Amino acid sequence: MNIRFIALAVLCSLSAMSYAQTLHLPDALQRSIQNYEKIKAKEALVTASAENTNYQKSQYLPDFTLLAQQSFGTINAQNGPLYSYGGLGIASTSMPLAEQNWNAAFGSLYLANINWNLFTFGRIKNQVKLATADEKIAGADLEQEKFQHQVKVGAAYFNLMASQRIKYVQDKNLDRARVFMTTTVSRAESGLIPGVDASLAKAEVSNAQSARIKAYDMELDYSKTLAVLLGQDYQTFTLDSIFINKIPKLQDKYTSRITDHPSLLWQKSKVESSEKAERLQQSNALPSLSAFGVVQGRGSGFDWNYVQDNGAYSKSYSQGVGIDRGNYLAGLTLSWNLTNVHRYAAKVREQRYKTQALQNEYLLISDELSAQAQLADAKLKNATENFEETKIQIKAASDAYKQNMALYGNGLTTIVDLTQSLYALNRAEIDYEIAQNNIWQALLIKSAALGELSILLNAIP
Repeated sequence: MNIRFIALAVLCSLSAMSYAQTLHLPDALQRSIQNYEKIKAKEALVTASAENTNYQKSQYLPDFTLLAQQSFGTINAQNGPLYSYGGLGIASTSMPLAEQNWNAAFGSLYLANINWNLFTFGRIKNQVKLATADEKIAGADLEQEKFQHQVKVGAAYFNLMASQRIKYVQDKNLDRARVFMTTTVSRAESGLIPGVDASLAKAEVSNAQSARIKAYDMELDYSKTLAVLLGQDYQTFTLDSIFINKIPKLQDKYTSRITDHPSLLWQKSKVESSEKAERLQQSNALPSLSAFGVVQGRGSGFDWNYVQDNGAYSKSYSQGVGIDRGNYLAGLTLSWNLTNVHRYAAKVREQRYKTQALQNEYLLISDELSAQAQLADAKLKNATENFEETKIQIKAASDAYKQNMALYGNGLTTIVDLTQSLYALNRAEIDYEIAQNNIWQALLIKSAALGELSILLNAIP
């Protein structure tokens, strides 16, 4: 046998094995949060928030500035006040000259400056707390995003399963229609029944085929949705058959509390962050105590007696860039902008109202989740009862179809009665599959309302 043909057959076999691999719900939930790009983006935001916290903590460190400057120019001066903003440009120069001249030489300035906020009345501390609270918001946002995404994956999983089961029902219905058509056409050709019955039987096969195609089209749509949520390329999935063979193992009581819901924890973290921002605004109105120290070395190409003798200077570079004189300066600064007391009072009130708004949103989300949990209980109860009713319906419809098929084969009933029983059986089978799926869907809704997917996973037999 051709070696290339054998290799191709092996590859096709491996591909078929991979294609038929069953996707279990717990695996789908775990895989979705590992591959989904939006979750990766929020993980990056959590890391960014942690770095911002590190930056705010570094505000406790003093400012330490080094400066080295070499210049060339004149030193014509005159008496007058000068304020150097920031404290970096301190200088000592000659007395003012009687008239302008253009003598120039090299000069230098070497500076080391330290400024340390010794006490800020809680401003830096509150900045760190706010950054930590923002980091907590990012983490809570990530967790609620993971939870909401897994809920979406669970819904897509059960929707895909429902569409696959409907397609399975339509496949069975098509098979029944074909058997029905074969019998009818054979009897019509033998002259036992009118030819119009054969035409109607062919129409039923066509209608069943159309229903099957529509069901398959719906399955493809849900397959695409699940593939996107899993962060995978488009494909069809083989799902766990346990959900079509068993119903959930329901518990009488669930210990999960709504207050632990990821959405509520996220909203709570935003409330806490707003409270930290309020305290920061309050501390911004308070004074600050700073310590400073400056060490300065200067060099100049102008000699000490340049004012008396304007020729006492040198244009030599080495003469101007050395250190000839040194100065130091140290002290404390207590600064308080009293206007900030009034200015930040408005910012504090603004932040307080924002906190109140976030608290109101928290209560709204809590009420919605509580109502959702009660609704889920009702849906779960109704879905379970409805599933039991569909068992009765499917048995009755199956018995009616078998009876009408036997009667029609013996010429004891009309094709209209047979097709009606075919419709009834098809509808009962679809209702049965949907009712069973609805039990799992209702349990997913309950898990989503209580914020705990283990309620769903633990119910899998």
